[in-house]
Amino acid sequence: MTARRFDGRVAVITGGGRGLGREYALLLARLGAKVVVNDNGSAISGDGGDSSVAQQLVDEIAAMGGEAVASTDTVATPAGGAAIVQAALDRFGRIDVLVHNAGNNRFAPLASTSYEDFRAVIDVHLLGAFHVVRPAFERMCGAGYGRVVLTGSIGGLYTMPQTVNYAMAKSAMIGLNNAIAIEGAEHGVKSNVILPGALTRMAEGLDTSAYPDMRPELVAPLVAYLCHESCAVTAELYASVAGRIARAFVTETEGVYLPAWTIDDVAERLPEIRDARRQWTFHPAENGFGEHLGRSFAMASGQA
Repeated sequence: MTARRFDGRVAVITGGGRGLGREYALLLARLGAKVVVNDNGSAISGDGGDSSVAQQLVDEIAAMGGEAVASTDTVATPAGGAAIVQAALDRFGRIDVLVHNAGNNRFAPLASTSYEDFRAVIDVHLLGAFHVVRPAFERMCGAGYGRVVLTGSIGGLYTMPQTVNYAMAKSAMIGLNNAIAIEGAEHGVKSNVILPGALTRMAEGLDTSAYPDMRPELVAPLVAYLCHESCAVTAELYASVAGRIARAFVTETEGVYLPAWTIDDVAERLPEIRDARRQWTFHPAENGFGEHLGRSFAMASGQA
């Protein structure tokens, strides 16, 4: 039995009624957290709704001796995001953990993606993250403690065909994650991104017959650790796919300095520019922005 528990903590999980979110909610509840299960019960496209989805999981948590409350507000609007956070405050008086897991899919080639389908995905994954983070972050900073887990995707880092809306939304989690971690550091708020791989409704329409075991349960322990008060990292990205956990990060080649460049210089020096044998890797929460500038300026002044 783990010593890492969540007794007295309140966790909000968007998209918490099914798939990955369901496993996160169940694990945190088993470990003592009070949980707000947010799920509007929509179809995978984001259309429609079913208020029973969240309540069914709340009932299941109650049956095993836990505490939970259902929220059916949408993350796609500022009012919905505020209402989700308020549900935690109204029922439990606090919010300690926020996992933004809500998602939808509308596949289409870039050349023919409609603006409606583009916004439908952006509104849930990207804007939805801001809609819940903004009110939760304010409360967490005021309380001097918080843990945020945002859901990115390897589809945001490496991208698949016909997913421009999804790819853009998921890659944007990197910037939001950094902002939370940097601004939350002095207030005891940490934030990380999960890049999960699991067979859920989001995989509908894909041929997964040759995939290994990718149950959502394999991802939940990593998310729970990132939610825990003992979490030792912030502003980082963690992949969890088929039992493999790994850290992902942005890096740069050392590059080339010249006091002046021509287009031909760029073409001729491109192999050196792209040479990955010497890399610079900066951590956002440890003055990565400033360190990047400092080392770049040092190279320009011949001090590197």
